[in-house]
Amino acid sequence: MEKSPVKLKYLSTALAAVLCVAAAGTGLAQNAAPPTPKVTSATPAPKLIVMVAVDQFSADLFAEYRGKFTGGLARLASGIVFPSGYQAHGATETCPGHSTILTGSHPGRAGIVANNYFDLSVAREDKRIYCAEDESVAGTASGGGKYAPSVAHLLVPTLGDLMKARDPKTQVVSVAGKDRAAIMMGGRQADELMWLAPTGLTSYRGTALSPTATQAGAVIAAAIAQPRPAMALPADCANHDIAIPVGDKGGSVGTGRMAREGGDFRRFMASPEADGAVLATAAALRQARKMGEGSGTDLLIVGLSATDYVGHGAGTEGSEMCLQMMGLDRELGDFFARLDATGIDYAVALTADHGGHDMPERNRQNAWPAAERVDPALDPDTLGKAVAEKLGLPQPLLYGDGPFGDMYLAKSLTPAQRKAALAEILVRLRAHPQIEAVVTADELAGRAMSKQAPDTWGLLDKLRASFHPGRSGDFIVVLTPRVTPIPESGLGYVATHGSVWDYDRRVPMLFWRKGLAGFEQPNAVMTVDIMPTLASVIGLPVDAGKIDGRCLDLLSGPENSCR
Repeated sequence: MEKSPVKLKYLSTALAAVLCVAAAGTGLAQNAAPPTPKVTSATPAPKLIVMVAVDQFSADLFAEYRGKFTGGLARLASGIVFPSGYQAHGATETCPGHSTILTGSHPGRAGIVANNYFDLSVAREDKRIYCAEDESVAGTASGGGKYAPSVAHLLVPTLGDLMKARDPKTQVVSVAGKDRAAIMMGGRQADELMWLAPTGLTSYRGTALSPTATQAGAVIAAAIAQPRPAMALPADCANHDIAIPVGDKGGSVGTGRMAREGGDFRRFMASPEADGAVLATAAALRQARKMGEGSGTDLLIVGLSATDYVGHGAGTEGSEMCLQMMGLDRELGDFFARLDATGIDYAVALTADHGGHDMPERNRQNAWPAAERVDPALDPDTLGKAVAEKLGLPQPLLYGDGPFGDMYLAKSLTPAQRKAALAEILVRLRAHPQIEAVVTADELAGRAMSKQAPDTWGLLDKLRASFHPGRSGDFIVVLTPRVTPIPESGLGYVATHGSVWDYDRRVPMLFWRKGLAGFEQPNAVMTVDIMPTLASVIGLPVDAGKIDGRCLDLLSGPENSCR
């Protein structure tokens, strides 16, 4: 039996045993390999592509902690670095962001306009549609875990789908902390697709996990059930150790050490434990399936969600995020060490689904006094009720998932009522000091997608990239910069993302392969460029007219990796 080469920091030795069992009989050589020649345009395709998406890993976080990384992120930072990658669209949320990474398409083309949108024509009482659900399943609802997970709303193929179409023997595996991450990157043809749950791992309804995933899930469930003591704060995190009061009950964030009681799944997810579980499972599945050992190229997709949970629950600048960044770096380093030990020629791409910014209370302490929380009067239910009462219109009048983004007028309105309601709503919103703009669907429907660099896009360009005529709202609300669309600070969600501003749009894009000469390109690129770039690396033709991205040259000098 192959000995497990490393021990993951945040998981029990039992999960290392899962990896050991999965690796039995692989026959992979563990002896030191000869020096790897430099990658050129003539180098054969790698045997394994590893796509890593780190939820809410902004370009700002990457820049802030880059000098402190010593593990997996340090390795990637020595490769091809695009520090100014862009989730170019306006709705910078988890589902739209993940949908761009391996489709090469903006959310408007992919149909994933937001985490949640509204379809007022559906038969069920709950008109809110979760991006990764099948609302046609009887008895479902979008929230509370009552939905049926599905890839149905994704309108375009993923890289894995295209690889499987070319060669059905290609293996595609997608493992993530969140279902929408695994689904939007995994596509329709993944051999195995799963995400974390209080029970360990889960997948689509009626889909049985493989023996390896079942065993890994049992170990993860046992780890969740165990309490976790407080983590030691590294010296590099000391300057982040400042308590920020939240709520009216004496609570605070900023000095947390990620201790939790046994069975607390929410706190498990908001820690490097969750990322370690996903990475260990991905490594176990790779070994069990012998991915990267066949004649072609396989695709292993990894969605790491803990950074997002930490950012929402404690903001981006406290001790909690510092611990998460150090843990993420360490867990990725352990994962890459496992891959190195196999001798497989693999390539890695890493990016994020969106960025994020800190909670306003800490922003105000740190040189941004204008940061504030949203006015509760901008809530769509509150706004819709006020307008309906003034105009004598039926209620509910207005549907929306929060105080910004897509808003939908009730379908029961007559044309005259609709015109009057929209006019009144627009007047109220555009007069509010926290509103940057309100853009109607008619303004976006006829607008062409921008072909310019994403750092030059105007507000309408950003919103157009998220716009789908059948799913987007009747109008879209844009808050002014540094307005957090959470009206009250309390223990729970204190910070978020989703805006059109660059702190939410900018993400790192990193590529690494042994023998690939590193360089840094600071010019703006887009996450939709990742799919055609990886497709070129493995010699997979892609119809440029059916995507929004372009291939990025990963070879330094006159050679070009874009075939």
